[in-house]
Amino acid sequence: MANTDWVIPDWPAPPGVHAAVSTRQGPGISAPPYDRFNLGARSGDAPEAVVANRAEVQRSLELPRAPHWLQQVHGIDVADIDEPGSPGVEPRADAAVTRIAGEPLAILTADCLPVLFCAVEGGEIGAAHAGWRGLLAGVLEATIARMQAPSSSLMAWLGPCIGAASYEVGEEVRSAFVDTDAGAEAYFVPTRPGHWLCDLAGLARRRLAQVSVERVYGGGFDTLTDPRFYSYRRDGASSGRFASLIWLS
Repeated sequence: MANTDWVIPDWPAPPGVHAAVSTRQGPGISAPPYDRFNLGARSGDAPEAVVANRAEVQRSLELPRAPHWLQQVHGIDVADIDEPGSPGVEPRADAAVTRIAGEPLAILTADCLPVLFCAVEGGEIGAAHAGWRGLLAGVLEATIARMQAPSSSLMAWLGPCIGAASYEVGEEVRSAFVDTDAGAEAYFVPTRPGHWLCDLAGLARRRLAQVSVERVYGGGFDTLTDPRFYSYRRDGASSGRFASLIWLS
C-alpha cells in the first residue's frame, strides 16, 4: 500500500489487531468532485463507483472478507457483528463491535470523529462514528458498554476529524455539552458573538476518561484543511466519505 493511499494508526495495539484509514487519493474510480476513492453510498456518487471502491478496500488491505458497513444516523445504536443479522443488510447503527477474527468493522466520516477500540489483550475490537450529536448522546459510552472487556482494559484511537481551529459551532452546540458537563467548557473557544470553536477530539478524550478509558491515542488531524480527507464542511453536498477500519487476524 502506498503511504498516500492509507493512513495507518500509530498506537500500541496488540498483535492481531489491524487498522487503516482510507484517503481520497486511494485506488478508486470515483469521478470528480468525489476524487477517486469515495466509499459513501449515500453521498451522491455513482452507485457502481462506490461498489467498486468498497471492493478495492478489501483487495488493497487483503481483508478476509468485505467490511461491515453501517447505515449511520448520528445515533448511539451499536451493532454486535457476532449476533445473527440479515445478510447483505447494513445495520442502522453508529458503532459496531466484534470478537471474531476476520470480521472488519468500518466507519464512514467526512468531518465527524471515527474512534477505534481494542482490548489490550487483543481479543475484541469496536468502532464508533462520533459527530457532535452522537458524542453528546453517548455513542462512545454505548460502544464500550457493548464490549465484553472492562473499559479500563480498552484502548482507543481517535481518527481524522475536523480540527479545533476549523470547527465553528453555534451556542446551541456549546450549551448542549456544557449544560450536562461544566468541564466541557474548556473545549470551546469564543470567536464571534454566539459562535465558538469546538474541539471535537478533545471532548471525546474527556468522555473516554470519564468511563475509565485512559489509553487514548491519535488525534491531531483536521479534515477541513487536510486535502487527503473528505470534508463535508469544506465541500458540502459534493463531499465523499472515507473509511476508518479495524479487524482481528
